[in-house]
Amino acid sequence: MDASKMRGSLLAGARGLALTLMTLVGSTVLFVFTVVSIALIVIGVGVFTTPGVLTAVRAHANNRRLLAAEWSGVRIPVPYRPFPADLRTGVTGRVERCTLMLKDPATWRDLLWLLVDMTAGCVTAVLPGALIAYAAQSVVLVAGLWRVFAEGGPYWYGFVPVDNRPTALAALVLGLGLFTAAMRYNPALLHAHFTLAKSLLAPTERRSLAQRIDHLTETRHDAVDASASELRRIERDLHDGAQARLVAMGMNLSTVESLIEKDPAQAKKLIAMARESSAEALTELRDLVRGIHPPVLAERGLGDAVRALALRLPIESEVAVRMAGRTEAPVESAAYFAVSEVLTNAVKHSGADRVRVDIHHADGMLRLSVDDGGRGGATVGAGSGLSGIERRLGAFDGVLAVSSPAGGPTRVTMEIPCTLL
Repeated sequence: MDASKMRGSLLAGARGLALTLMTLVGSTVLFVFTVVSIALIVIGVGVFTTPGVLTAVRAHANNRRLLAAEWSGVRIPVPYRPFPADLRTGVTGRVERCTLMLKDPATWRDLLWLLVDMTAGCVTAVLPGALIAYAAQSVVLVAGLWRVFAEGGPYWYGFVPVDNRPTALAALVLGLGLFTAAMRYNPALLHAHFTLAKSLLAPTERRSLAQRIDHLTETRHDAVDASASELRRIERDLHDGAQARLVAMGMNLSTVESLIEKDPAQAKKLIAMARESSAEALTELRDLVRGIHPPVLAERGLGDAVRALALRLPIESEVAVRMAGRTEAPVESAAYFAVSEVLTNAVKHSGADRVRVDIHHADGMLRLSVDDGGRGGATVGAGSGLSGIERRLGAFDGVLAVSSPAGGPTRVTMEIPCTLL
């Protein structure tokens, strides 16, 4: 076994011990508090305590979801129903909040998870660390402490009765076998813990369908709004740019008709101005077309289009592309403009002197990341450019994640489910 796998197995053992503490303390305490609080609803006290306790339960469950994704790559979606925007405050609001939380099926699945987490979940969590600790005990025994452990009779290490040096060596052999098993299976045991949690914390099929419908409704509205906004932009650019220049060129040509015999010199000047206006109008039309769908994107694909985009940046850039084919045109377009917006934000706001773009396709996902060494502080909020990117990707079931601590660096990661053609 190589060193990296051994470190991963040891880390899984340490994480298992941390999870054991969470299950024994956190899940047990929250389960007891929740049951007592719900029981006190009949006398009125629980109406005020239950929302706070259930909020703590949800925070505990969400923390487990986060650890599942970070430690074992197990993604557990959040199933809770959102509260209405017009939820009242005061005593009436507390009663409404309590009622809404108790009517949410996810609340009762959380309680079932707490019960399972502090029993079967605790077992799956403690095994990775226990295997390593128990294997280490065999080293302690063979070092001579078997005499202390075996003072009142043989000390059973697994199925080996330890009462002398040879049996201590046999225990060491068993311990090495346990250590080998731990190095091989600890990540799988940790994964089993989170898989067990997912079976209860993940949304039911009915809830998943409802969330899917809500998501599709929201992304449909976003797509319609984005399309309308894009049409308005095109109309504005045509009206203020190329159209104005073509109108001016037409007026100049009309004047030329009347001056060509009376004042040929002035007519030539007007013809030269008309030529310049036509060239500028053509440039603006090309820029407008590039903003709708860059020709290089249609001809050479996403990788070369992003490389061409990076070459026009005023800062040093690097683009890495690992794709064995091309995606569908709408996905390419969405990915291109998302990267373009992120790069524009980096140049304008980050203060970075270098930016790196990584594009690759794996496991049915197109993944794009943009890294810069700027000042950081980028957030996804209402009205920000990043929120617009998030809405654009949402139309394709894509997601956006931003890591931008104060002081930098900033990493914007985008994922779009798709297949290569």
